[in-house]
Formats: sequence, C-alpha cells, structure tokens
Amino acid sequence: MRGRSRGLLPLVGSLVPASAATVRTAAPVRTTSPVRPPGTASPVPSGVALPGPGPVARPPSRRRAGRRWETLCWAAYAVFALLLCLRTTVAPHQVWGACATVGYGLAALVARLAARPWGPASAAVAVVGSVLVPLVFLVADGARQLEVTVVERSGRLLLDSGTPYVPDPAQLPDYNPYLPGMALFGLPRAVLGDVPLADARLWFALVSLGAMGLAAALGRGPRRGSPSSVPGTGPQSTARPLLRLATAPAVALPLAVGGVDLPVVALMCLALVLAGRGGPVAAGLALGAATSLKWTAWPLLPVGLALLAVTTGRRAAVRAGATAVTLAVLAVLPVALADPRAFTEHVLLFPLGEGGTGSPATSPLPGHLLATHVPGGFALAVAALVLSAVAVAGSLVTRPPRTTVAAADRLALGLGIAMCLIPATRFGYVVYPLVLLGWFRLGPAGRWRPVDRGTEAHRISLFTAKPLED
Repeated sequence: MRGRSRGLLPLVGSLVPASAATVRTAAPVRTTSPVRPPGTASPVPSGVALPGPGPVARPPSRRRAGRRWETLCWAAYAVFALLLCLRTTVAPHQVWGACATVGYGLAALVARLAARPWGPASAAVAVVGSVLVPLVFLVADGARQLEVTVVERSGRLLLDSGTPYVPDPAQLPDYNPYLPGMALFGLPRAVLGDVPLADARLWFALVSLGAMGLAAALGRGPRRGSPSSVPGTGPQSTARPLLRLATAPAVALPLAVGGVDLPVVALMCLALVLAGRGGPVAAGLALGAATSLKWTAWPLLPVGLALLAVTTGRRAAVRAGATAVTLAVLAVLPVALADPRAFTEHVLLFPLGEGGTGSPATSPLPGHLLATHVPGGFALAVAALVLSAVAVAGSLVTRPPRTTVAAADRLALGLGIAMCLIPATRFGYVVYPLVLLGWFRLGPAGRWRPVDRGTEAHRISLFTAKPLED
C-alpha cells in the first residue's frame, strides 16, 4: 500500500551512491548479522558497512532564502517593538518595547549567521529578550498595568468579602470586568503578600504556557481508542511550537506585561484539543475553566461541543456540556448572588460601555464607531453582534467542524467578527483569533480520528487536517 511503501523511502534513499549531491548520510553502521535490505533477494554478509539513513539536505539556495526570510521576520518584529516603545504612554509597554527591540534584533543576527533557517537558537534568543528579561524586570521593579492591579485586588476582596467586585465603583480602577474565576490569579498576592512569587503576571504566564504545552503534548499523542502514538513525538516536538508561539509580539507582549487574555485563549486551545480527542469529562473541565474567567471564552462552548459531538457522539457532548456548565455555575453563581448589583455593574454593563464610567476599550473598530457616532448606534452594533452569533451557530449545525483545526478556525472567525462589533473593544483582543489560527498550524504531527462514527479510522494531521493515506 502507498502509505507503507512511503515509510521505506529514507532507507532506499540511503542506498544511493554517495556522489548524489542532495543526500546526506550518517556514519556507517557495521552489522553483526546477515540483513536483507529492501528489494534484494540475498542477505548482505556479516560485517559489511551499510550507510545509515539520513535526511535530505536543502539546496544552498533554499537555505539562503530561508535565512533571509527568517531574518526579515525578526527584523519586522524588532521594528514593531521599537515603534511601540516610542509611541506608547504605558510604562510596562515601554519596557517591553525596549527589551524586545534588542531581543528581536539579536535573533535576526543569529538567524543571519545560522547554518540552517528557522532553528531553535534564534527563537530562544527572541524569547529571552521579549519575554524573560522584561518580565523579570517588571516584577522586580513593581511596575504593572491596570489589569494586573485589578486582578490582584480582586483576589484580596474575594478572601475578605466573598466577592471580587468593589460594591460602589466610582472610577476606572475600581471596575473589574472579569468573571470570578479570574480572581484566582490574585490569590497568591492576597495570601503571600508583597513577594515576587505572588505577582499575578507570573501566574498568568505559567498557566498560559502550561495549558499550551499540554495542548501540544496531547495533540501529538494518539486519540483515545486509537493505535499507538505517532513516531517522533517527544518533548522536543512539543517545546519547539511553544517556543515559536512565545516569540510572536501578540503573545510575547502579554506574557511579559501580564495580559489577562492569554491564559483564557490558552485554556480555549486546550479545551479544543481535548474535545478533538474525545474525552468528554476532561474537555468539559477545560471548557468550564475557560468560561469562568472571561466572557470572551463563552463562544468556545458551542464550538467545542459541536466538535465533540462529531468526533465522539452526542452523548459525550452532553456530558461535556453538563460538566462545563456545572463548573462555570459553581464559579459564578455564588459571587453573583452575594452582590447582584455589583456583579451586574462590573461584569455586564461596564464591558458593554454602559457602566457608570466609560470603558477604556475604545479602539476605532466598527462596533465602537457605530455606538459613538451614529444615533442609535449602540442598538445597531448589538443587533449586528447577535445576528453574527446566530449565523456562526447555524453553521455549527449545518456544517459542524470535524477536526480540531477546523473548530479553531470557526471559533477564530466568530471571535474576530464579535470583537469588531462589540461597542467597547480594543485591538489587544486580536490575540484570540491569532493564537487560534496559528497555534494548530505550528507543527505537522499526525494523530488518529474517526472521520465519521462507525467508519474505519483514518489517520489525519491535527495541525493541517490533511488526511494521510494508509
């Protein structure tokens, strides 16, 4: 069969004479017993040296082109960081811009001098300069943006009063637009006090990278009930896409300054992977954890359940939905009942721009422009938002996603439309569609998934959704 014969190509290629310019072989392997190479009728005598299989080397022109594109990529990141540093008035963003400019610049230099393009060395340099150095500096200095202060205060309020919301918010720093689960990131500060380990930014980064790493590891493993795992899936194949993800400015910036959206989208990715693997309870727990942090995670629920219904069955989707809703209700309902008026003001009215204080989320996107400059524009923006939600929900019924990457694409589309139409929105929300679109395409690892229930299992790629012939 074609799928099996393809697996012999590296060995056949290794038997080509060494004069072939495009084949790179490993050190000779001396056999101690007769072997029968593919395609031969008689064994090779003992002691004969056979060349080991090796990868096909890229032509020099392709290597030069790859290095050039990688260098331009890091240079573009450095230019973005420098412009942000020069134009922003937010002190943590200035620190990030200065550090990231140097980090990306050094990564461009490493890429230019590297023997192979897109190696781990340049990405590691970029991560150190754009994530590690600014994060350590900001934590040691104590400078933080408003979101971090709000989350740490909400953890202290949750311990003291049972609700993370200020009863009578009077000014912008008093508002907490996040769901009660977000207050958990502020508990270390409330319990440990003013120590670096208690900084909420560290916990944002740990949960984000941990969830994404777990999603990568699970995505490269076999699906429940499938044959053994795919060869070549180990810690290195898990760490490389995680390293690449962390270098993107849309991810490196919130990792360093403490953006609250990154742990939300990381849990969303983990929930999609678990749903694609067919684990209803685990997927439900991840769905519930994400939806208890922020309203922006709630579109994940119908998309994840639709994927689970296709891959495993409706009964599994019902179990996952019940688990997710139960966890979200347990996290939100007690707080909402403790002070309904404060919950409504902080979590419902303020994110829509209808609270006592205007929301700082005022990026000039269609929803905000409608609500600001058109009579009755707020109602128009909300109506357009509802219509788009109905359209995406209808697509889940008529054409449900059958792979994890298809579900991530559908969710990214829905969130992208919603973030353009919400009356109070900001450009920082672009991290959701960017991560959802890019994360599942960072590696070509395959796995098993039944195309339809009751049919023969076919092996497909989690990240590319491209069927592999058997």
